[in-house]
Parts: sequence; structure tokens; C-alpha cells
Amino acid sequence: MPAPHADRPREHREAAALLAAAAARARDGAGGLVLLRGATGTGRTTVLEAAAEDAADHGMRVLRARCSPGGATVPFAAVLQLLGSVECFGQPAGTGGEREQAALLWRVLRECTAGSPLLVAVDDVHLADGPSYRWLVESARHVDRLGLPVLLAVTERSQYDVDQPAPGFTHTLSPALVRTHTLAPLGPDSAAELVGARFPAATAEWIEGCARAGAGNPMLLRALLDDLGDPARHPVVPEAAAALYPGAYPAAVSWWLDSAGPGTTEVARVLAALDEGWDGRAGSDPASTTEGLGGLLAELAGADPARVTGWLTAMTGLGVLRPDADGRARYAHPLLRDAVLTGVPAARRRLAHRRAAEVMLHRGAPTETVARQLLLSGPVGEPWAPGVLQDAAGLALRDGRARAAVSFLRRALDEPLPAERRQRLLTELGSLECAGPGTAAGINRLTEALRLPGAPQDRVRTAVALGTALAGRGRARAAVEVLRTVDSQLADRPDLAGLLRSASALLSDQDQTVRRDVYRWLCDTAERSPEPAGPAARALLVRHAATAGLTSADEAMKQVRALLAEPADPLTEPFLLGTAAAVAQWADELDEADRLVDRGLAGQRPDLLHPMHEALLNVRADIAAARGEYGRLPAEPPVTADAGPANAHAHTLLALVELGRTAEARRLADGFDLHAAPDSWELNRFLYARGVQRAAAGDTAGALHDFLECGRRQSAREVVSPVVTPWRSAAAECRFALGSPREALALAEEELRLARTWGTPRTVGRAVRVLGTVTGGRRGLELAEEAVRLLRDAGTGTEPELIAALVARGRQLIAAGDRTRAREGLREAAERAERLGAPRLRTLAEEALREGGARRADAARTGSGALTGSERRIAQLAADGRTNTEIAALLHLARRTVETHLTHVYKKLGIRRRGDLRTALSGDQGCC
Repeated sequence: MPAPHADRPREHREAAALLAAAAARARDGAGGLVLLRGATGTGRTTVLEAAAEDAADHGMRVLRARCSPGGATVPFAAVLQLLGSVECFGQPAGTGGEREQAALLWRVLRECTAGSPLLVAVDDVHLADGPSYRWLVESARHVDRLGLPVLLAVTERSQYDVDQPAPGFTHTLSPALVRTHTLAPLGPDSAAELVGARFPAATAEWIEGCARAGAGNPMLLRALLDDLGDPARHPVVPEAAAALYPGAYPAAVSWWLDSAGPGTTEVARVLAALDEGWDGRAGSDPASTTEGLGGLLAELAGADPARVTGWLTAMTGLGVLRPDADGRARYAHPLLRDAVLTGVPAARRRLAHRRAAEVMLHRGAPTETVARQLLLSGPVGEPWAPGVLQDAAGLALRDGRARAAVSFLRRALDEPLPAERRQRLLTELGSLECAGPGTAAGINRLTEALRLPGAPQDRVRTAVALGTALAGRGRARAAVEVLRTVDSQLADRPDLAGLLRSASALLSDQDQTVRRDVYRWLCDTAERSPEPAGPAARALLVRHAATAGLTSADEAMKQVRALLAEPADPLTEPFLLGTAAAVAQWADELDEADRLVDRGLAGQRPDLLHPMHEALLNVRADIAAARGEYGRLPAEPPVTADAGPANAHAHTLLALVELGRTAEARRLADGFDLHAAPDSWELNRFLYARGVQRAAAGDTAGALHDFLECGRRQSAREVVSPVVTPWRSAAAECRFALGSPREALALAEEELRLARTWGTPRTVGRAVRVLGTVTGGRRGLELAEEAVRLLRDAGTGTEPELIAALVARGRQLIAAGDRTRAREGLREAAERAERLGAPRLRTLAEEALREGGARRADAARTGSGALTGSERRIAQLAADGRTNTEIAALLHLARRTVETHLTHVYKKLGIRRRGDLRTALSGDQGCC
């Protein structure tokens, strides 16, 4: 018996071996019937043709017939095709009945066996005309009964279709008369071998894409490869059939559908339409089970649910469908799905999506699953549609998927809506668009919303959102004008007017002239009638007094706490909480500030643009900086739409400086043209941060310029207190370093005066430290001692300032000749900086130690005991198998911060690989 051809797909080799063995038996005088079954495109014809060639090579006579739908109406068309090559065979006269003609044709076939064994190869017997079909069945019986040297090899389509199939070829034959083999679909390895043989240079990813689009079907796979040609033409397997030329693949898919019948074609196309609207988020979707999806498809296509469910199972077995992560059957590749829909008009597709949405809603499918069908349906014109889309937007926002929410809301605008509902929807959509990369479309939406009629609360929300968007683009005056215009229309609603005034005060921070005007307006309003101003507006006045150096921290917190105790208005509460959090942070009440930030952020609606959202995030960053938690500060600079730096850039720059990432800090500091940047408080914060960076890099003159410019701008805004930007202390240190002690002393004394007005340890301790440095001598040492004592007694939240004070006192002690005490304090500073994770402060302490005659301190910073708290937490998580991305998410850090900490950990532990972490950490613990 010949061996199967090695170059055939392995799924064909067993069938080839079966046919070869049957042919060998026929040559020995024992014929029979072999039935080769398989789904459309699985290679039945290929296997049969190869068997015929093999039989001819072994001396067998071969008669061939290929049945087709066109011959189904011609009696004995298939048999006549078989015997047409027989010498002296004339066409039967057509007289007599089917039995007589069949007998005549059988005699002709039997005569063909006189000279040699015979292979009768009939392809696609399921398409044969009725008389030929019955003749072939009877011929199988005759061959077996008479022991003729005839192998009857027949192929038959065997695929589960939605329409009920006709009985198979052998249903009236005894199983003993037939050997049957069903071709399996191509497995992944076979498909990869086929693609690799055609394109040896193809990448594994390209081969895998082709195999998926081929769906285990040799016919589809070969057609696809014909269309794709060289992988250089299509580096990635396309997802749209329109990208293929000359179109062999979509034509093959069309043939596959035609072979399956109209019922299957309709179900396949409905499934493809549904698949277009799925994104893998099945949730509790009934369609995530085969039975649920089968029922849905059956209702949409008007088919039998049991047959459709069976079809889904069968197509999954063939590889046409694959379950997604939620168990939902989907097409194996988007290209296959698109090819199934080829030729379906767009209007029909939209109708299918609409009908799918209606049925899914009735069946209780998840809101977002229904909404995704509506995205592709076009306007429905029914009241339920916009509600589903808006609900889906809310769910997407809850999961942090703003882009999906925007898509749902944009689609909802296509539906007919009452004016007030459209006004609210435009406000939500405009807010989300303004929070994204581009704000122009969002501003247009909000402007349109403000023109529409709506409830007073809704119009105020729109005005606040539009004002926030305009201020964010540097148009603070326009923002305040919008709010004042709406304010003038609310004479009978003092509560809402107070909200607008609070928003005006907050948004005016972007422009110093506007800020002055707004706060004067607020002060005048409060003096005339404090109550209408509301607690939020009064809290903003407390904040203004704090920054203007007109009140103490104790008094400010007393007033703020009293305002927080008043009944809260849901509309104005965000302003009150955000303002109170800022004041608490300046007052060194960091835990209270943290709680207020959390409370404020919890009440924010992600679908409404609000100025307090960004303000609360800024306070959170200020709290982290005050505590020296540099890992919680943004380690990657945010991308902004305009040329100006944001407050986040300032915090990022300060974090980079404190973490010792000098090259990155320099790039960020030099990344903005500040001459072109719009005037704002954020620019002033960045100027201060750039001054810190320049001072750390040794550019003292450049640092002094930035600090003085920051001070000039802050003073013009009536922000004179050092609680926001302690520019005087920083400038005093630069003046002193540049040899101008008199100017330095004046700046330091003024800073201390303002700091004592506010009266918090962090602010006063910093000012006293700097004054001690520029004063020098015994008085300078006394001031340094005072700063250390004040900050040490303050508790948490002053650690960075305490370290700086310890370093300053150490240098003063060295200058006074007391090196022993100096080294004690400096070692404490270095250890505190190490625990804090502040490389710059640690370096300053070590430099001072060396100046004081201490040996190198590096040896004390090795081993597990030298790890800071943050480093140890990150190292332990990494040792437990967490990735850097997972650690960053778990600890609310930037991934780059995690990488930096791990670099320090490896150095301290003396290891090079992540895999060594567990041993290094556990070994050290054992020693302890």
C-alpha cells in the first residue's frame, strides 16, 4: 500500500490512506464504496482528485463526474458524465423508464471492468440529479454483491446547516457496504505549515493572522493567500475585505455561504452584524452563552433556536467561530466577519443593528451591549434609545472609559430629544470632550447648550463647565464673563448666584487682572450681605486672605471649619471642600486636607466639567510634596494642548529634582518657552520649580531670575504669603551664594515676617532656616537650632524641611568648629533622607558630612536594612512576582518611579536580576 503524500495537510493524509487501501483491494478484485465527507472548503475534491491520479498511476481505469446544481434537473446527468469517456458509448435513447435506463447504464459500467480495475470518482454527490443518485446507490450494492473490481469513491458535503438537511448518500445502505471518513478542519499547525510553505519569509504574527482568517478551511486560506500575495504588500492581515485584490477570499466566503443555504446565510450575516457591535465586554449578557446567543440569532433571523444553537457549536468546532474572553461566539477574524457582510447594503446593516438592539433590550442584555448596537444603527426615533445610550455612557465613565462615553453621547444626539434634555446631554458631552485631547468641539457643544432652554441648575452647570473650559485655554476673562452673564439672569436664585461667584473666583486665578477684579467683587458682595455670598464664596475669601498674608493659619482653619459645619448645598459643596482642603494643606493639617480631597473627589461627576476637580488634584499633589512623598507625584510630564506649563508640570519637575533625575529635570525645565506662555498661577508655580531645578544644577543666577520673576508675578496677583511659593527664601539663598548678603538678608527677614503671620511650623521653620544661613555666626546658629527644634516638634508633614534644617545647622556647626555635633545631625539628616526616598537631600547631607571630616557613608547604605520604606514595599511586591505596571497601579505611582526605586534596590542589595530579590530579602531577614 503506498504511503500518504507527505506534502498533504495532515488532516488529509488519513483520507488519502483510506482511498489508497480501498483502491488496492479493488485491484485485487474486491471493490467497494468509500464515502468522503466534509464541510464546504475542507478539501474533499482535492483528496478525491489526488486519489484518482494515484489510481491511474497504478493501472486503474478512472471514470470521473463532478455534480453541480445545474445538472440536477437532467436525468442521469452525473452518470452520463461518468460514462462519457467510455469508447463506443452512445447516449441512451431516453426510451423506457428509469429502471430500464439504469440497467443499460449499469451494463456499460460493468463492461468497463473487463480490461482493468475501475475507480468511479463522483464529487459532490449531494448535488447529483435524482436518477443518478439512486443509480449510484444501487451500483454500490451491485459491486458488493458481485465482487467486482470497482472502487466507488464518492464525496458528499457534510456540514451542520440551519436548514434541515436531506438524508445522506448512505442512509439506505448497510454500514457494512461503506467505509466513511469525515475530513477535519485544518489545525493551527497545518494552517501555519501551508502559509509558511507559500511564504517562507513571513513572520509568525502574519502567519497566525492568516490562519485565523482562514478559519480552518483550506479553500478560504488558499483564497486569502492568493489575495494577499507577498507579505510586503500587506504587513498586517487586513480586517476589511475591500483591502483584498482580486477578491478571491470574499468570493470564497460567498460560495461557502451559498453552499450552506439561505437560512444559514441569514443567521451568519446577523451574527456578523452583531459582532460588529461587540467589544468583548459581555458582562451578564445572555449572548455570552451558546444557548443565549442561539436564541437571540434565531429571533432576529426567524429561524429554529435549536438549529441555530447547533450551528454555533458546529461552526466553533470547524474554526469559523471562536469564543471570546467572555465565552461569546465570534468570527475567528474581523476579515472573515467583514467578508460575510460583503454585499449586504448599508441600510440593511443599520436595520439589523436596530432590530438587534430592540431584541437585546427586551431580553435583558446589559445596557452597554445594547448601546453598541445603537452606535451602528442610525437614528431609531424611539424614546428608549437615548436613555440606553446615556446610561451606557455613565457606565463607561464609571469604568474610566471616557472615549466610549463620548461615542455613546454623540450617538444620543442623533435621536430626537426635548430641548431641556438636549441641553443636559450637550453639557455632559461638551464636558467630556473638553477633558480630552481637543477642546474646541467641547466648547462649541457647551456654547450651544447655554443657548438652549433649561432648568436654572442645569444652566448653571453648563456655565460652570463652559467657564472651566475657557479658562483652561487661557481665556479667563471670557470665562468670567460667561458666568456673570448667567448670574445676571438669576436674581431670584441667590444660591445659584453664589455658586457662579465662587466659580468666577476660582477660574480668575488664570489671570492676575481678572483675579483682582473678581475678588474685589466678592469682597464687596460679602460686605453688603454675607449670607447670599454662601459658605463656598466665604471660604474663597478666607483662601484669598491666607495668600495675601492677612490672616493666620489658626484663624483661617477656624473659619473654614465653621463653614464646613454649615448645611451643604450639593451644587456649591465642591467649591467649599476644595477651598477648605487647600487652606488645610497650607496650615499643615495634612490629614484633614487628605480627607477633604477624598470627599471632594468622591462627589465629582465625571460627565460634568468642574474647576474643582483639577483644584482637588492639585491639592493632593501639594500634600504629597509637603510630606516628601515624591513617588506619589507625577513622574511623567503631562501633555498639554497649549504652550503653557500646568501645575502638574511644576510638581513633576520638583519630583524629578528631589529624586536625583537631573537630566530629565533639565529637559522638562527647558521644554517650555515661558515668554509665550499665558499668564496664570500655574506659570508662577512652574517658574518656582524651574528655579529649584536651576539651583540644584548649579545655575544660581538663572535660579535667582526665576525666583524673582515668580515673586513679581505673585505679588501682582496679591499672593504675598509664602504658603504657596516661598520664593523669597529661595531667592535669599541665591543672593547669598552670589555674594549679596544684604539683599539676601532683606528677603529672608521679609519671608520670616510673613511666615510668622501665617504661623505654621513648615512655613516658619523654612524661613528661620534660611535667615540663619544668610545671617551666619552665632545668631545664625541660634536660628538654625530654632528651625530644627520647631520642625522636629511639628510631627508629620514637615520631614523635607526638617532634613534641610538639619543640614543647615550642620554646616553652621562645622563653621563654628563643632564638628562632632555637626556630624551627628548630618548623619540623622542623611538617614532621614534615605528613609524618605529623597536622593537630593541625602546627597546634600553627605556632602556636608564630608566637609565635616566624616568618612564615606556609602557602606551604611547597603543591604536590606538600607532600603527605604517605599523601596522595601516595591522590592517585596517585585519579589512576589508583580510586574512594574502592576506595582505602579497598586501603590498609585508612575511606572518610571517604580523603575527608579528598583534600580536603587538592586544597587543596595548588590544584585543584578529581579529573580534574586526574594533570596536577597529573605536572607537578610534571617540574619536579623
